[in-house]
Amino acid sequence: MHSDLNNFYASVECLNNPKLRNKFVAVCGSQEERHGIVLAKNQRAKMMGVQTGEAIWQAKQKCPDLVIVPPNFDEYLKYSRLVREVYYQYTDLIEPFGMDECWLDVTGSTGLFGDGSQIAHKIRECVKKEIGLTVSVGVSFNKIFAKLGSDIKKPDAVTCIEKDSFKERVWNLPASNLLGVGRATAARLGKYNIKTIGELANTNPKYLKNWFGVNGVKLWRYANGFDDSCVAPFDYKSPIKSIGHGITCVADLVNDYEVWRVMLELTQDISRKLRANELLAGGVSIAVKDNTLFYKEYQCKMNIPTHSTMEIAKEAFNLFQKNYNWQNNIRAVTVRVINLVSEHMPRQISLLSDETKRDKTEKIESAMEKIRERFGKQAVTYACLLGDLKMPKTKDVELIMPQAMYA
Repeated sequence: MHSDLNNFYASVECLNNPKLRNKFVAVCGSQEERHGIVLAKNQRAKMMGVQTGEAIWQAKQKCPDLVIVPPNFDEYLKYSRLVREVYYQYTDLIEPFGMDECWLDVTGSTGLFGDGSQIAHKIRECVKKEIGLTVSVGVSFNKIFAKLGSDIKKPDAVTCIEKDSFKERVWNLPASNLLGVGRATAARLGKYNIKTIGELANTNPKYLKNWFGVNGVKLWRYANGFDDSCVAPFDYKSPIKSIGHGITCVADLVNDYEVWRVMLELTQDISRKLRANELLAGGVSIAVKDNTLFYKEYQCKMNIPTHSTMEIAKEAFNLFQKNYNWQNNIRAVTVRVINLVSEHMPRQISLLSDETKRDKTEKIESAMEKIRERFGKQAVTYACLLGDLKMPKTKDVELIMPQAMYA
């Protein structure tokens, strides 16, 4: 089954502040930090046409009485954990799909709690009674159709899609309802006159592979009910393939030095995560979005795998200088390390590198990291990072994001 908390962020805000319950509420990012979009809305705002992802001014045009509240991710994480404790009463096969969604495999629990539909209703009622939130639950024979089921009827509902009748229930739905078919994919499918899940299922997979590569075949399998991916156990951690950190700046970056400072600040968090997971970066990827919202990504290999803040930041900055021509000022920057390897693996030392200097830098950064662990992230930093970085204030919130569906 797939359980989806309804209007999660907004529901938590209304639960914590009863004065909001009968109002039109939207949780929105900070306009000052240029994240002024709707992150979530309650059911009343949804009925007025407010949509997730639209700008605040657009939402207020549709709903003049809309109450805007800032996000509180610590609270959302707390309630997410409380709901998962309810799930754990029925199964330990719980795979998160973001903070508000989870897949559950209850095959082994039916002898104790009844069939899938009965378990789904028990979970729905328990979450509503004990926590005060509502969930929509989809029940099916695979993860893709379970997810589809939870989307069909909202809020506070259970939808079952049976194996012997899924074609009648599913194939007439728009192809965009299928997990993996985003806005761009749906538009491209439409060009080939594929508008429903059934039309996708009946398309020759060879054509889909030509149009979309291996993902086209995956979509064909999903549409035909052939998804056989398993639900991961609740304590499963997928292998880390990359580590990144990106930011939308509160004001445009206008020169190389401002970009360097932002990249160095971002790389400190990346380096910390590499060290915590005993990994080294074998490559660097950067993404740059200018003030026209044009987005471009570049990447390169590292000569020597490393978890050094300074080495990664310098490689990212060199990559930026080689590729960006400054036609427009920069709105957002992302740094990501790729081609990760274990720090315990033997590595080839380069004859052209100064290993003495690298060892000295490693000791300095290791000492800085220990100071931060003991006294806080801002206890020690590089002098060039003092002052205004044009970066928003951030919170250290760990999110469990989609992972195993495409494994």
